[in-house]
Amino acid sequence: MSRLLVPCHVKSTVALQVGDMRTSQGRPGVLVVDVTFPNVAPFELQEITFKNYYTAFLSIRVRQLTPGATPGKWVTCLRNRCLMPDPHSEEGAQEYVSLFKHQMLCDMTRVLELRLILRQPSPLWLSFTVEELQIYQQGPKSPSLFPKWLSHPVCNEQPAPCAEQGLPDPSRVSSEVQQMWALTEMIRASHTSTRIGRFDVDGCYDLNLLSYT
Repeated sequence: MSRLLVPCHVKSTVALQVGDMRTSQGRPGVLVVDVTFPNVAPFELQEITFKNYYTAFLSIRVRQLTPGATPGKWVTCLRNRCLMPDPHSEEGAQEYVSLFKHQMLCDMTRVLELRLILRQPSPLWLSFTVEELQIYQQGPKSPSLFPKWLSHPVCNEQPAPCAEQGLPDPSRVSSEVQQMWALTEMIRASHTSTRIGRFDVDGCYDLNLLSYT
């Protein structure tokens, strides 16, 4: 299925404070990233791709165009998606991630804006984010390579008779095979099973021939 890249604007990251930032114990454990689509009509989101950078969990909210709702309704479409199995180790810390619309919790049509909520509870990493963020919508369907009549054959189509196809009649073939089998049995029955010796003549051996062997 084809896809089209949607032009987007990624706003500056907003850090939510965890603990007292005036002490060494305080650090931003949650980041919020807003993604807007200026000059783009409401669209159906197909896929989100990005490169992770030490983000442990990801949630996504989407603002959609709904009748009678101004400026649009925010709903959660992804909740606490695990990007690092262990926040204290580097597994999954810098992997590429693809999220598809069938993995979302809600319908992804009429999208106006996205909000990514990044969480990293481990104090081992000084910073975390997502990089190379790209949003895709479904592109036009590719034209079929085969004609319609070949892609969708008629179900009630009957095969042509064997005579029209230049093939022999099955009943005639069966009769000829049976005749060949009967002839083979007659030849086998008339074949002698007597073994002829190497030096015997009329049932006796010639001593002269035996002396030279």
